[in-house]
Amino acid sequence: MTKKIIILAIATMLAMPLFAQQKKEAVKKAKPNTEKKAPQGETGLKKVYDEEVSPMEQIDNALEEARNSGRLVICQVGGNWCPWCLRFAQFITDNEEIRKFVEENFVYIHLNTSKEHKNLDMLERLGNPGRFGYPVLVVLGHEGEVLHIQNSSYLELEKSYDTKKVMDFFKNWTLEAIKTIK
Repeated sequence: MTKKIIILAIATMLAMPLFAQQKKEAVKKAKPNTEKKAPQGETGLKKVYDEEVSPMEQIDNALEEARNSGRLVICQVGGNWCPWCLRFAQFITDNEEIRKFVEENFVYIHLNTSKEHKNLDMLERLGNPGRFGYPVLVVLGHEGEVLHIQNSSYLELEKSYDTKKVMDFFKNWTLEAIKTIK
């Protein structure tokens, strides 16, 4: 009798996972998946890239404004599909010191490139900066010449950006800073 109870107990323990698995699958079948996937590129961050505007016109307008105001142009190349691009845009907007410094020293524009809008003419004009990944920052002189292409990954800190590195980058590429080099 004891042997039968032990055998029955062992058989029950071995069979339990089978019944549990069947129950889980039955629950899965009975409950439809109502979870919605976020569309690609949706990060909860503000979208800053205008996909409908001509990036070549953006550059030309920014150059004119830069010449008239004595500032340089910084192009942040990327897209709304790129979480790091949107993080950088938010980072410089949210950091008051950086935001003010950028406003005083640069005409700052966001230039879109994406699967739908490759904008190859813009990328060629800027020295093919996408080779560094996105976002990539391109500093332009008053005549539209590329002064510097900055790989933004060097400015990162964990899942954001390093305030000191970002500020150093901007300080090193003001009109005043490059005049002292010459």
